[in-house]
Amino acid sequence: MLTSKDYSKASAGMLVLLFVAGVLVGGLLLFYVSYHQTTNLNGQITSLQNQLSNATGFQNATYQSITIMQDSTSLADIYENVRHSVVLVQGEESSGSVQGSGFVCNFAGRAVVLTNYHVVQGASDLSVTFSDGHGYAAEVIGSDPYSDLAVLTVSDAPSYEFKPLNIVASSPLRVGEPVIAIGNPYGLVGSMTTGVVSATGRSITEDTAGGYAIANIIQTSTPINPGNSGGPLLNSVGNVVGITAAIVSDSQGLGFAIPSNTILRELQALITTGTYNGHSYLGVTGEDLSYNLAQQINASVTYGWRIASVSAGGPSDGKLQAGDIVIAMNNQTIRNNDDLASYLEQNTLPRNNIDITVVRGDSQTIVTVTLGQRPAPTT
Repeated sequence: MLTSKDYSKASAGMLVLLFVAGVLVGGLLLFYVSYHQTTNLNGQITSLQNQLSNATGFQNATYQSITIMQDSTSLADIYENVRHSVVLVQGEESSGSVQGSGFVCNFAGRAVVLTNYHVVQGASDLSVTFSDGHGYAAEVIGSDPYSDLAVLTVSDAPSYEFKPLNIVASSPLRVGEPVIAIGNPYGLVGSMTTGVVSATGRSITEDTAGGYAIANIIQTSTPINPGNSGGPLLNSVGNVVGITAAIVSDSQGLGFAIPSNTILRELQALITTGTYNGHSYLGVTGEDLSYNLAQQINASVTYGWRIASVSAGGPSDGKLQAGDIVIAMNNQTIRNNDDLASYLEQNTLPRNNIDITVVRGDSQTIVTVTLGQRPAPTT
């Protein structure tokens, strides 16, 4: 029989068990709550770290983009990397000496010097002088007046003189992007200037091109002076995107460069055959249509290229007419001569068929023309 003393012992034992159980349960609950709080906190920390990483990556990319062109050290690095690739081109002609710039490039393991055609046209006793002051006789092995390009070889120069530049496509260039020109203005060897792309898809006319437009030109605010012709136009990491070619007299901050796309398209033919025969020929002359001209002739459009004459026996003879207004080629809008010349140069070859949309009188019509090959320049 249990006594009161035994009941007291049992009650005390029960209380101890209940206390222990309570501690265990409380500990488990505390662990559960702490675990979830810790997990949530870790998740928040990870999220913040990812956000910080993304923000840091964006800031670094922006900083690099800015410092390449605005930090003098970076520009100095670009100059140091490319200056030994830029050369002085000199020669003699009946009116005296001529000089310009050029740069070394590599084609299929062969090092050559690129320059403008107008620098070497009609010149004799050509020479190339490298940045170390050593000069060597040079020879033109390929040229294209229609793109103002010429390729020179320098046979006697040792291999260590040739430090080729990397040529990349110019098509990704956008207006406002920074560019660099290095050349020899007024004989000041190895001069560097900077600016931006002012426009793309321009066309210019040079005497050496026989009156035909040189298409797809890069317009730049980079200062270009006599003697710069033939030097490289570089992007913000020092790759060639063009070859400086011309300036407008009495202008400030207006220069032009042959795009690297043209170089890449023609280089093989210039080196292997000495010429390039890929310029298509429409066989017409004309002018840009303006609002005032449209009003004078009562045209139904205020843009396009108005045909003035059609060459007898040419590709457009019997198909296009004087007075036709070209407004599209293969469904691509043609606003002016820049558009027309650039489209033909970049998208067509001789013997290609092209659908030309013209405004003729009060109606539009599509005329198919088989393009010819541009005849040799008369100058």
